[in-house]
Amino acid sequence: MKVLVTGTTGYIGKRLIPFLLELDYELVCCVRDLSRIPDQFKNHPAISFIEIDFLVYDDSVNIPQDINVAYYLMHSMSASEDFEKLELTCAANFKKYISATQVQQVIYLSGIVNEDLLSKHLQSRKQVEETLEAGQYALTTLRAGIIVGSGSASFEIIRDLVEKLPIMITPRWLNTKSQPIAIRDVLAYLSKAAGRKELYNKNYDIYGPDILTYKQMLLIFASVRRLKRFICTLPIMTPRLSSYWLYFVTSTSYKLAVSLVDSMKIEIVGRPNDLPELLDVKPISYREAVEKAFTKIEDDSITSSWKDAMVSSHFKGKLSNYVSIPEYGCLEDVKHRIIDDDEAVLNRIWALGGNTGWYYGNFLWRIRGFLDKMFGGTGIRRGRTHLSKIQAGDALDFWRVLLADREQKRLLLYAEMKLPGEAWLEFKIEDGRLQQRAVFRPKGLWGRLYWYSVLPFHYFVFNGLIDNLAGNPNKGLRGD
Repeated sequence: MKVLVTGTTGYIGKRLIPFLLELDYELVCCVRDLSRIPDQFKNHPAISFIEIDFLVYDDSVNIPQDINVAYYLMHSMSASEDFEKLELTCAANFKKYISATQVQQVIYLSGIVNEDLLSKHLQSRKQVEETLEAGQYALTTLRAGIIVGSGSASFEIIRDLVEKLPIMITPRWLNTKSQPIAIRDVLAYLSKAAGRKELYNKNYDIYGPDILTYKQMLLIFASVRRLKRFICTLPIMTPRLSSYWLYFVTSTSYKLAVSLVDSMKIEIVGRPNDLPELLDVKPISYREAVEKAFTKIEDDSITSSWKDAMVSSHFKGKLSNYVSIPEYGCLEDVKHRIIDDDEAVLNRIWALGGNTGWYYGNFLWRIRGFLDKMFGGTGIRRGRTHLSKIQAGDALDFWRVLLADREQKRLLLYAEMKLPGEAWLEFKIEDGRLQQRAVFRPKGLWGRLYWYSVLPFHYFVFNGLIDNLAGNPNKGLRGD
């Protein structure tokens, strides 16, 4: 069976692909940028890739005619205030593309929509479902509530709250009921639904066995982590205050926080159905889902994270558009060091950010992250998904990885912090020398003033960084 997968680099798509490969399916994976093909799928004999942007219809895109099943796994919840329009555009273009093939079934992962009054996010999901309907193919919609798994947005937000706040003064929506589902069960439903004719033109709610309030979810999470937490809910917290509360305490963006608060006011409990029996899926409890997620985290084997998906970024185009650093109109800080062991230096470069930090002046990096958060930026709390592995598209604190090539011995980062301009940070090893290059393209007078105002900090931070990366701070060139 030939299967088309959209959302290849997203949280669900990246995890679903191995399930489909185990079923011996031939996969056609859609990516917006070929430079973002996940490393684990490159050169796989059962996978081919198509570069396609579903926001813009392109007649020249060639999707194979012999597609049997297609997965629609795209959403734009945190990418823009206009995410509803973006989602409908993607759905309409997908439908146009896929209708030109021989596809028999489209499987869409949506959200549980069992109330008349829906959040903007859930209303958008419902509209996408209506757009995908009425094709010559059969639509199977699986509607999930809170998805619990290492790296999922909801899991990471709950983790931030529980691990950072011994006492929580919370909004009243923490008493809203939800029916969370483990990521492993979502993937089981999705993979087993392919080609099942009894599921054609039907929708199903998929959920775990527990109906819990968000407060109960926080307390169970704390119990798993062996932490004692006290939660007090207040009726006076407005949606705006609730959004700011999530934004400042957790690693989420403000736009995503607004969408989440909007959705969390709505009860999300699934409708009973016979899908578990039809597909032989036995959903696990919320507690077990949290425990399994931490097993993945402790083993440093997280497959995907919402922070690495481009919906958590402010990029408007392809990553490859930013790989070529501008030559003109830029200000630079370039430093070199002589090194003895390329591999050891690469290992230190590949471990930058997250729990490792930036090797020198970490408190200054944290202050910069705090200031960025205060001005509506991403802050430094996103961290990184893996301790030692990075690839193009990954989030790295308040940077986005543009290029990570160990063979070329080069790492290129692009700043996603709030800046009056654009910034790149590059590390490159050539002929026994490590080059560290910070490039800033200022926007107007304020951009130039910003650069010169932070130069004193750059002197200490960037010298300390390259000295520690080189592993021999008393030897080498002091910068040029």
